[in-house]
Amino acid sequence: MPLKILLRAARYVAAAALLAAAAAVPAQTTEFALANGMRVIVREDHRAPTVVSMVWYRAGSMDEVNGSTGVAHVLEHMMFKGTKSVGPGEFSRMIAAAGGRDNAFTSRDHTGYFQQLEKSQLPLALRLEADRMANLVLTEEEFAREIKVVMEERRWRTEDRAQSLVHEQLMATAYTAHPYRHPVIGWMDDLRNMRFEDAKRWYDSWYAPNNAVLVVVGDVDPQAVRELAERYFGPIPPRALPERKPQVEPAQRGTKRVTVKAPAELPVTLLAWHVPVLRDPERDWEPYALEMLAAVLNGNPAARLNRTLVRERRIAIGVGASYDSTKRGPGLFLLSGTPAEGHTAAELEAALRGEIERVAREGVTEEELRRVKAQVVAGQVFQRDSIMAQAMEIGGLEMAGLSWRTIDRQLERLREVTAAQVQEVARRYFGDDGLTVATLDPQPLDRRKPAALPPGVRHGS
Repeated sequence: MPLKILLRAARYVAAAALLAAAAAVPAQTTEFALANGMRVIVREDHRAPTVVSMVWYRAGSMDEVNGSTGVAHVLEHMMFKGTKSVGPGEFSRMIAAAGGRDNAFTSRDHTGYFQQLEKSQLPLALRLEADRMANLVLTEEEFAREIKVVMEERRWRTEDRAQSLVHEQLMATAYTAHPYRHPVIGWMDDLRNMRFEDAKRWYDSWYAPNNAVLVVVGDVDPQAVRELAERYFGPIPPRALPERKPQVEPAQRGTKRVTVKAPAELPVTLLAWHVPVLRDPERDWEPYALEMLAAVLNGNPAARLNRTLVRERRIAIGVGASYDSTKRGPGLFLLSGTPAEGHTAAELEAALRGEIERVAREGVTEEELRRVKAQVVAGQVFQRDSIMAQAMEIGGLEMAGLSWRTIDRQLERLREVTAAQVQEVARRYFGDDGLTVATLDPQPLDRRKPAALPPGVRHGS
């Protein structure tokens, strides 16, 4: 048997064995709720004496209102400014002194805070998190300092980076009404005009135990975690949460285009189509097929986009496809690329669309789909080696309105996707009417050395 076939067969067998092993020894996961409405999810992983603790708040930039974009991210920064018993910056110093690390992140759907520690230090993490959930001290002086840090972060991460500007304009153009059109970090004018009261209002509105999920993964005993959660979070009273009104994006009625002029060496092309996301893990099938389509196009270095457009036709020096099926709001399927020298952004756009059209017209082979499934399954199983990845997966699903209990079933549904389903979603969602195109028109570069990460900006912000 040829070596290539042997290696391919070995990969399939290895992926199947990994999945079987994961199923044979299922992760022990426990969920319970406190009297104040806070939910706690504990997953046992006893391979190392470590633990990840994460508090997720179901409040992200999609919950902001016009004029206050960026406030969710600003409040994330302010959560490190101290409480009645813990001074500014002391939270992270105490975690570091215990041998751990901590950080936070804000997204369109949620805000999260995490610590990774030796298991005996879990009480410290939970005590500190409960303290700042209930007793954060917000002062005008600290806010005035921190808003400058956030504005500098916006300059560094977005305004000084051409590709970030293009993506920002793509989102602002693809969405007409839904708040996903706003950047998580906020528009600069909103940041300039933000006030201390805006951050305090956000904290008072959303940072309540009945709007939070505690996820603990690692070498822990669920009953011990329950006792700690009851001790530290149990006394915090629930609050009435703001009303969440439906936010439905109206149907797009034709192709949208936006051009961004910014200093850069090469043009960039981004294409986005409106597609469904996962709402019912058992009955929905299109999100799974879209995930497989993204993997067929860009799941590995030998996938279609890279093989055809970079290596064979040499029309691009880089290409990509991405799709996220787990979101609170509406979804987009993205294609991206940088044209090679001698080729234009318009040529690359046509070539990217041509690859989608080829799938819609010709479909994918069973062999190609089997290979992609093996890679996707292996990636999912290997991810479970990380307790941080497990915590992120659990929390992300819960924030999207899905359940951690569907994790294994979602993997099974991915394995059940057929070639006909991949072809059907390629036919159904990638026409002109739902397309948004953003193009970078490169301008002369400023050759000065780029600035380092601004002081006070955490990498996970």
